[in-house]
Amino acid sequence: MVEFKRFRYFLICAEELHFTRAAEKLGIAQPPLSQQIKLLEREIGTKLFNRTTRGVELTRAGESLLSDVRAILAASKRAIVTAQQIGRGEAGSIRVGFTGSVALNPLLSRVFAGFRQAYPLVDVQLAESTTRASLEALRNGQLDFGFIRPSEVELDDMFGQCIHKERMYAAVPIEHPLASSEAIQLSDLSREAFVLYPRANGQALYDAVIGACQRSGFSPRIVQEAPQMTSTVSLVAAGVGVTLVTESMRQLHNSRVRYLGLVGVAPVAETYLVRRVRPVSPIMMSFQTVVASILAADAGNMIA
Repeated sequence: MVEFKRFRYFLICAEELHFTRAAEKLGIAQPPLSQQIKLLEREIGTKLFNRTTRGVELTRAGESLLSDVRAILAASKRAIVTAQQIGRGEAGSIRVGFTGSVALNPLLSRVFAGFRQAYPLVDVQLAESTTRASLEALRNGQLDFGFIRPSEVELDDMFGQCIHKERMYAAVPIEHPLASSEAIQLSDLSREAFVLYPRANGQALYDAVIGACQRSGFSPRIVQEAPQMTSTVSLVAAGVGVTLVTESMRQLHNSRVRYLGLVGVAPVAETYLVRRVRPVSPIMMSFQTVVASILAADAGNMIA
């Protein structure tokens, strides 16, 4: 195995074509440099320089090696710089999961835009899924962070920070008798058919909806389940029933759906930034710092 420093010695000698000048540039004496070049030739098994009256010249083998050595040293420099950047949390990759309903929250786009601006060399890999699937991916190391809606029980072995709360709205078909209202009480929907999603996919939000209905004097009659909250809007548009959605989901414009404010008892949807407790890489710390700076700028505006 050739010692790496000999490649650098060879490069300087090949560029100077004069061992004395090369030694001065390297800051070493000329005899040790000549010895290192001889050792390199012995290790490679061929002569790299021919001596001339004015210095040295490269052999055919030396000319061929010079091109490769330049590439090797350049790659080595890039590798060192990249390793340093990764060590400082400035490069590499990060994997972030989120639910469909959280994806519509403007906070999320601001986080990603801010992080890309601050750390342009980091590859951000995104994955949309349910809260349950995201938690599983976090635990097995397939995700670094999740913007999800977990319950306290689900966070038992994870780090979780509530970063946003938003009001919920009723979504009703356009032909519904209440569709012309600006706001209603949740109890106004007590006799309606509800479209929800499996509790296992998002326990916290599901329980918040059911709990708000029960505090309003009724248990919702669930006639259809959709994979995620975002899917329920299409079923409402089809006239299957009514549902409750987060405020940011009103961006899902559908001419067949009306979003109504809720007065009195109304659930609040919480978004958490979740990660495993350990290990935490420098890139993860950089990401969390960006989130913290955006939250600090939004201080006092927790509820949208």
